[in-house]
Amino acid sequence: MATTSTTQGADAPAAAAADERSAAAHLARNLAALRHARGLTQEGLARGAALPRSTIANLESGTGNPSLVILVKVAQALGVPIDELLASPRASVRRWRAADVAFRVKGRGVTIRDLVPEPVPEEMMEVLDFAPGAAMAGTPHLPGTREFFTCLDGRVHVTVAGERHWLASGDVLAFPGNLPHSYHNGDALAPARGVSVVVFAKAGV
Repeated sequence: MATTSTTQGADAPAAAAADERSAAAHLARNLAALRHARGLTQEGLARGAALPRSTIANLESGTGNPSLVILVKVAQALGVPIDELLASPRASVRRWRAADVAFRVKGRGVTIRDLVPEPVPEEMMEVLDFAPGAAMAGTPHLPGTREFFTCLDGRVHVTVAGERHWLASGDVLAFPGNLPHSYHNGDALAPARGVSVVVFAKAGV
């Protein structure tokens, strides 16, 4: 038993070092790709981030060990969240069968499933299926959050801060996500469907 614990303890530093190398490799690849996509040189990105060019070069070579402050500056200069800089590679093509996409039921007769099964930084996108007469309350978010609801089928009324808005197929409603809001399929006979997109407030804004 003691031997196993000793072995596991010895493996921990090696695993941590491997994780650091992997994170550095992800950062190097993503940083170079994002910089090239914006037509920036290392010098141009360094100026935008108020950092030495050597810092950008070190990060892209995978040898840098950046602080959180440096990551924030680089992410802001590129206009992306930090997690996009550190993201691991994803398969370029992936298929989810309908049965594999998670769903939940909320309120009275509203089924919700993810529109995009993979995490999307600073956004939440969901498909809402309303049974006849279904209704649910929305979840208020932080000030600065913006919500968009697109009615795909049927008619849905969305109440925001006490004001009711009727949406027919193709209509889009935008509103501050921190206000109290709710959804209701006013048709007692036919279902309705819509897409909700929530763009979260950025930290510190």
